[in-house]
Amino acid sequence: MKKLILTCTIVLLCFGLLSERLVSAQEDSPIFDDKKLLEGYTKQYENEPKDVLVAMINDDDLPPFKTAAAIRVFNNKFAEVVFAKEKILIEKALLRRLALTNSVYVEIEIRHTLCKMDRYKYFESMVPFLLQRLDHYNKVVDDLAYTYIDDIIKTGQNRSREARIVFNTLRKILFLSRQKLKNNAQAADERLKQKIELLRWSIKILGNQELQRLPPEVIQLF
Repeated sequence: MKKLILTCTIVLLCFGLLSERLVSAQEDSPIFDDKKLLEGYTKQYENEPKDVLVAMINDDDLPPFKTAAAIRVFNNKFAEVVFAKEKILIEKALLRRLALTNSVYVEIEIRHTLCKMDRYKYFESMVPFLLQRLDHYNKVVDDLAYTYIDDIIKTGQNRSREARIVFNTLRKILFLSRQKLKNNAQAADERLKQKIELLRWSIKILGNQELQRLPPEVIQLF
């Protein structure tokens, strides 16, 4: 009987450890759908109050997808309605999390949120990094970055300062990928189409003379 009890105990312990590893794998493995996982946690946290969301952002032990979801909910509900000292403290919390995270999802959510909280202060430092994510190997990351850049642009006032930042960043990215553009001149993929759309927006504000500063391989796509 004692041997049976011991055997059952070992089996239960092994099962528990296996379950924990499977849950962890869901957050770390590319086998699982990152978009659905992030949206699922976002849905789960959508009714959380502001102080709980900030506490989650400050929690160093919270898994990255949960952190990203908490930031997204905060962004959607509170980013534009925090002011004065509270705003400063939350900005510090987000910048701290940005410095510590290894998750591209957490990074993208933070950069978008900071731009929404203080566009003038953060546009120049955050948007170029979002633009660089348009070349990410993970399509979910690529699409998320583009969605947030598009949102930042559409909620702005088409300022030349912002258009210049977008244009210069994309120009640099495209010059670095000239060889690839030469080899695939007729095959504009989704990532390249996204960049062209953003370039069109910036050139519309800055003027058509900016076309001359782009690689020839890009000009023919306009």
